[in-house]
Amino acid sequence: MNNQNNQADLLKELRIDRKSGPPPSRRGPWIAAAVVVALLLAALAAWALFGRDRGIEVRTAQVVATGGGTASASVLDASGYVVARRMATVSAKITGRVREVLIEEGMAVKEGQVMATLDPIDADAQRSLSAAQLAAARTQVGNVQAQLKEAEANARRLESLVQQQLVSRAQYEQAVAERDSLRAQLASTQRNVEVAGDQLRIADIGVDNTVVRAPFDGVVVAKAAQPGEIVSPLSAGGGFTRTGIGTVVDMDSLEIEVDVGEAYIGRVKPKMPVEATLNAYPDWKIPAEVIAIVPTADRGKATVKVRVALKEKDPRIVPDMGVNVSFLEAEPPAGEQAPREARVAADAIVQRDGDDVAFVIDGGDPATVERRTVEPGRAIGDDRQVLSGLSAGETVVLAPPAELEDGSRVRVVQ
Repeated sequence: MNNQNNQADLLKELRIDRKSGPPPSRRGPWIAAAVVVALLLAALAAWALFGRDRGIEVRTAQVVATGGGTASASVLDASGYVVARRMATVSAKITGRVREVLIEEGMAVKEGQVMATLDPIDADAQRSLSAAQLAAARTQVGNVQAQLKEAEANARRLESLVQQQLVSRAQYEQAVAERDSLRAQLASTQRNVEVAGDQLRIADIGVDNTVVRAPFDGVVVAKAAQPGEIVSPLSAGGGFTRTGIGTVVDMDSLEIEVDVGEAYIGRVKPKMPVEATLNAYPDWKIPAEVIAIVPTADRGKATVKVRVALKEKDPRIVPDMGVNVSFLEAEPPAGEQAPREARVAADAIVQRDGDDVAFVIDGGDPATVERRTVEPGRAIGDDRQVLSGLSAGETVVLAPPAELEDGSRVRVVQ
């Protein structure tokens, strides 16, 4: 009996009690702590991303050095063309047929060098006629001189006879009249000789006009006529008459003509240094200088012409080449050193409390700004010269917003 009761008790102990929960776990507190820490980190990240002051968004520019160096700052950039101040289309003074052309394009010529000759038949004939007329006039002078000599001797002889009353006074007076007439005739024939001599000289000029010569030293850039063509100093129309033999350019007279807008002509001054760059040779910087500002404006283009002299002579520079020019700041006088200055974008300088100030960005993280009082100079294009307050290489804020103050945090944007 007792054994059966013991077995029943043992069976009861082996039954599973489904009403009671599982035994308590020891990991519960650690899991709760991990959840709390994760929530705190998430909150910190959210604050760092959204709650912290990220600074004022600004745009920046760098301060550039000017003066005291080898290169000057450009005040204005423009484009123009190479032109020759001394260029001539050479033609004959008379109309005639070309006999010989002695030039070719690219040929260097000297002043007075023969470029071409015309058919001289007409000119030679005119000269021969003038020479014959001169010889005839001289012969007539000799004849009149001989007659005058005889008349003068006859008048002197009759004068002594009249005093002796051997001949009548009427006969003597007739001899005197004949003498005076021959004297007048001699003066006329001598004048005719002078006229004939002048005509011969004119005929010589006509012969010389059949030779076309270079008016100055230069280079032939165009050949306009061929042997057998008719040339004339005046255009005869129809396309059959040439008006020139060729075109000669004095390469030493080359300069640059630039059209500068009326709004910027105030930046250009005579004797201002210029740096020229030919479109054909973009790596070649040619020193130049402003010659003059032509005192007239183009109404249609609203521009003013500026003449620029090239300080270097080179065969590569030819007329009508395109060129870009940079008008530079004036160089200091000899023996003086240019002051060390800087320039910066004009909108980086603003008025605060009556002072001209700029905001310089430091290199920290986060970036902050430092307010600087500056002394601005003249305008240089879209930039402004800074005489003091900023140094080359510093970074400044462009168009500083009104809320920007000394020490403000900033965030640089492109």
